[in-house]
Amino acid sequence: MFVSLLFGVVFGSFLNCVAYRLVRGENPFKGRSHCTSCGHTLGLLDLIPLFSYVILKGRCRYCKAKFSKRYFLTELFMGVVFATTVYKYGISLFTLQYIILFCILFLISLIDIETYEIPNVFLVLAIINWAVFLPFLDSPLFYISRGLKGAVAIGGGIFILSLIMDILLKKESMGGGDIKLFFVLGLYLGIPLGLLNLIISCFVGLFIIFIMKQNKIPFGPAISIATWITLICGSEIISWYLGLFL
Repeated sequence: MFVSLLFGVVFGSFLNCVAYRLVRGENPFKGRSHCTSCGHTLGLLDLIPLFSYVILKGRCRYCKAKFSKRYFLTELFMGVVFATTVYKYGISLFTLQYIILFCILFLISLIDIETYEIPNVFLVLAIINWAVFLPFLDSPLFYISRGLKGAVAIGGGIFILSLIMDILLKKESMGGGDIKLFFVLGLYLGIPLGLLNLIISCFVGLFIIFIMKQNKIPFGPAISIATWITLICGSEIISWYLGLFL
């Protein structure tokens, strides 16, 4: 698990850089990392995930500008995501598939935070990631059927509900990107876990609103965090809930 945590931290650092450059129209794979304040090219000491932030006390080594805590927290979060996924699913195809999904959701979240938009290209990548593993799973027809039912039920249901809310509120109640994201996640989760994911997303969203003290927030991060919770312990949550009535 410790190795998977380290991999998650490294991937978190890399994806932070990718998201930052994509938002600003830069090539995410070209050029070395640099300080966003002074533009100085960062050295090895500046690029060690987590440790660089702690050693340098969250500041640029050259201009002393303060770095956002976002980098430290998101790197640590991705480490936890990788570790819990490996712990839950072991060394398996599901582990690889879900880690790729979480990386896509991580990028979606970072971009959504800055732009309030979810790029369609990442939704397509998530669909491809779902489809490409199907031939290698036991009972692929089961996962295809479950996934399509989940996508239509969850995505379609939220779409219809959002239309009704738009009419009642006379304004957009949920972004189109969020609706499409729920549709895509329905492929992975099916109907029961998809519904749980929707509920958890709402609670996470309310928590973020409370913490940030803002009325409007990007919903992508809440959906992404909820998806991680659902895939790691969703079945246990449903079993616990049903047990209350049995």
